[in-house]
Parts: sequence; C-alpha cells; structure tokens
Amino acid sequence: MADSIMSKAATMEIPINSNGDTGTLPEDDSLEQDLQQVMVSGPNLNETSIVSGGYGGPAGGIIPTSTIKGPAIHYNPEYLDRRRAPAPGPDIRMKSRGVNLPHSHSSASRLAHQSDQHPGSSNHSISPTEEVSRGVAVEKLDSVKKWGINTYKCTKQMFSEKFGRGSRTVDLELEAQIELLKDTKSKYENILRLATALISHFQSMVETQQALGDTFTDLSQKSPELQDEFGYNAETQKLLCKNGESLLGAINFFVSSVNTLVNKTMEDTLITIKHYENARLEFDAYRSDLEELSMGPRDAASMVRIEMAQHDYQIHRDKYERLRSDVTIKLKFLEENKVKVMHKQLLLFHNATSAYFAGNQQQLEQTLIQFNVKLKPPGSDKPSWLEEQ
Repeated sequence: MADSIMSKAATMEIPINSNGDTGTLPEDDSLEQDLQQVMVSGPNLNETSIVSGGYGGPAGGIIPTSTIKGPAIHYNPEYLDRRRAPAPGPDIRMKSRGVNLPHSHSSASRLAHQSDQHPGSSNHSISPTEEVSRGVAVEKLDSVKKWGINTYKCTKQMFSEKFGRGSRTVDLELEAQIELLKDTKSKYENILRLATALISHFQSMVETQQALGDTFTDLSQKSPELQDEFGYNAETQKLLCKNGESLLGAINFFVSSVNTLVNKTMEDTLITIKHYENARLEFDAYRSDLEELSMGPRDAASMVRIEMAQHDYQIHRDKYERLRSDVTIKLKFLEENKVKVMHKQLLLFHNATSAYFAGNQQQLEQTLIQFNVKLKPPGSDKPSWLEEQ
C-alpha cells in the first residue's frame, strides 16, 4: 500500500500539458534546488504521514509511515534536462489562440537596452558651448531691458521739457559756445560752396583761354599778313592760362584746408557735443526719477528703489560731467586751430588773387612757394588708359 501511494505521488510530480508532453514552465531556481536536495537525500518518511482521505477528513484516515524505509523517488537526470531546456517554439495553447509571444527578456536586460537607446537621458549634462550661448543670450536680454528702461526715461524727460513740465540742466557759457560753433560751421560751409563754384567757373575760363591761345597760334601760322598780331594774342592767352592754373592751385588748396577744418575738426567736436547733450538728457531723466521717489513714502521697498535710483543717478552724473569737460576742452582747441588755419588760408587767397588780377606773375609764384602749394601737372586729374580699360 505504501508503494502504491509513493508511486502515485511520484507520478503526480511530472507536469503534463494538453499535448501529452512536458510543459514549458517558468524557471524557478528555488524549486530545482529543493528537488535536487530531495532526490539526493530522499524524504524523511519517519517524520511524515499520508492522508488517505480528502481535505478536512476524519483523523482516522491518517496512516502512520514509521515502518517505511529508504527513498521512494529515484533521481532522473532526463527530467531535469527537459525542465531546463527552453521550448523550441511557442506554446501550443497560445498558438491556438492566435497570440505570438516574443522572446522573454529579463528586466535588467530591458533596462540596459533602454539606457543604450537613450544615452544621457537619466543624467543630462550641459555642454560648455550651450552654457556660453545661454550666457550670451542672457546678456543680450539684459542689455535690451536696460536700453528699454533708459529710452523710456529719456523720452519722458524730453516731452516734459518740451511741454514745460520738467526742468533741465543748463550751462549758459557752454551753451553759448556751442551755438557759436554751429553758426560758424554753417557760415564756413557757405564759404566752401562759393569757393567750389568759383573753382568751377574759373576752370572753365582757363580752359577757354587755353583753346583761344591754340587757335591764335594756328592762325598766326596760316595768315602771314597777321602773323605778328595773332602771335601776340596767343602769347597773352597762354600767359593768362598759366597764371590761371596757378590761381586755381591756390584756391584748391584753400578749399581743401577749409573742408578739413569744417567736415573733420568741427564735425568731430559736434559729435562730442551730441554725446554731451544725450548725457545731459539722461542725467536729467534719472535726476527727475530720483526726485519723484524721494517725495514718495519711505517704506522698505521704496528705500531699495531710492538706493538703486541714487546709484543710477550718480553714474549718469559722472558721465555728464566727463562729457562736459571733453566738450569744453575740444571747443578751446578748435578755436585755436580755426584761427591758425584760417589766418594762413585767407592770406593765401588774398595774395594769390591780387597777384593774378594785377598780372604780377612773379608775385603769384612767390605766393605759391610761400604757402607750399604744389601745382598739379595738366591732365593729372584724368585717369590713365589702364584705369579706363
């Protein structure tokens, strides 16, 4: 009876699927270890009992097994190999349901596969290039913000001054010098326009005299009876043409020097004056802002704003005073340079014009030498044949 019971228990240990073969069971290392231990050492039947009845049966159905000796289950290595070997194909029950199951993977392999597909997703690091570009963007945004605030304050101050609602800082002496410079520049520009027109007209007259002298020379050779008369007039026109070129050289030198004085030296000073006026507007804008905050409440937030306004006010005040000093110095040096340059150029213009219309060729040449005026050879202004190609 005991042998039949043990053979029945051993038979129940072999799992059979619906096809009659050993089923594909999930791998369980603990179950295999326990099974191997039982197969090697055998069950201790002295400490076990077999229940003949069902669950919850009477106590009399318990059969003692103290008289049974030795193992009842023999070690079968083929059984373990069949349990460990994976199934060659999908399960017949799943295949009959139309379900294709992929090969199973462990959770560790899936995590490693995901980490390989998405490198750096768990620990994202910012490259130095991204940090630099982000810093540049923040600096640009900050500069645009400061520019917007400064533009708003200056525009508000400008309209307040125009409508008589705001006050402006005025340096009467400096303002008078600036207005005088602007008026002087306007008048010097008029001198340049007139002198340029004089050069154009006089150049035409010299060219006409040159053509007239060539015509007299040609007629003196073809008219023997009037050869002397045509010859005198030809020499006179050539002399006038030569003196006219000397006068044109003096006037061109005069125009070039005055143009440098007006469009470079004076213009540079006016640019500095423009910066000074902008600094004055900014200074008054931040000064008005500080005055408005000072007349308001004195709570903690207001004190912080007043401190920031005081800091901005001091910065623009220093900028305004620095530019005012620069304008004062430049106006002083400009006045000295203007007197020096115009004294020389006006003397040149007077001496050259007087010598030309007086017919004093020697005095005209001495005037050019005195003021270091070099005449351009005829036709030097025309481009060469290489440049025309």
